[in-house]
Amino acid sequence: MKRAAILSLFLIFILQSSAQQSTVPEIPYRSVPDFLKLPPDIYLGETSGVAVNSKGHVFVFTRGNTTGPAYGASAAQLLEFSADGKFLREIGHNLYAWSYAHTVKVDKQDNIWVTDKGSDMVIKFNPEGRVVMVFGRKQEASDEGTGPLKHVKPPLPPVDGMFRQVTDVTWDPAGNTFISDGYINSRVAKVDPEGNWLKSWGEPGDQPGQFNVPHSIAADAQGNIYVADRGNRRIQVFDGDGKFLRQFTIDVPVKADARPAIGNKPAQSTGTMSPGSPWAICITPAPNQVLYSSDAFPGRIYKLTLEGKVLGVFGESGKQLKQFGWIHEMACPSENELYVAELLNWRVQKLILQPSH
Repeated sequence: MKRAAILSLFLIFILQSSAQQSTVPEIPYRSVPDFLKLPPDIYLGETSGVAVNSKGHVFVFTRGNTTGPAYGASAAQLLEFSADGKFLREIGHNLYAWSYAHTVKVDKQDNIWVTDKGSDMVIKFNPEGRVVMVFGRKQEASDEGTGPLKHVKPPLPPVDGMFRQVTDVTWDPAGNTFISDGYINSRVAKVDPEGNWLKSWGEPGDQPGQFNVPHSIAADAQGNIYVADRGNRRIQVFDGDGKFLRQFTIDVPVKADARPAIGNKPAQSTGTMSPGSPWAICITPAPNQVLYSSDAFPGRIYKLTLEGKVLGVFGESGKQLKQFGWIHEMACPSENELYVAELLNWRVQKLILQPSH
């Protein structure tokens, strides 16, 4: 009888939780048509990164300008557009680090930072587009056995100053740099403003402070670090020294007719392709900061408080405007203006949110 009562209470809790999540409001929004104006001889490939500077200029990191063999080709190109989408320039044409584009970010001084998953490097450009700092090291072309990194088990120990399939970068108010590293090392690195390696934390796993593909990273105004732990379907929060503070998941019911952007409909409730699994996160500027997170299925964007409460949701998988095909990075220069870079649709969308008051 006691077990039956406990079970009943548990079921009531589940139903109440489901009812609460199902009341998450849908946020009305629009997508600006034909936002980016590309020159006739430049094309986007898989668009893995997007960022916005203080002037409203939009930086796009794309797997375009592809060279080499069909398998193992270099695919990375960094483009800058004006606030109204007019093409301005290409940055770092034929740069030594270009291998496989991952993300681009802009810091408070308008320096442009990119992470390249293929070369295992992070590059800092000044606003003029010149290289001012490099992190990590690309494999030597002359080395015997140079090729894709092996996902051996147990993983090889990480090396200070080196990365294995690096993913993203952010900064705290003091100017320290935090780098998510990445598909293999599964850790976060901290570097001071002069570029000196300070420390790293994390390892592969699913416990607090462990990661399964830390794919995107952001910082709030207090210097707390938010890590999109994609493979573990959660967002972990740390202080600037790597102390674990909290974690949260995004649990919003999926419509029965939801479609994947590509492939079969995911059956698993955990992992990279599961609903709510954070592929990309961004935090709006102070003072009233909110966090946005995107998933691959069902292809939605979620608006959350910094404590993890879901405030709203919008979007779905597809190929039309206002639909998404694997959002890989987002920029949110304000609460109601977002830029999203999509892998499958080879594009950037500028989204204007129109929340009800």
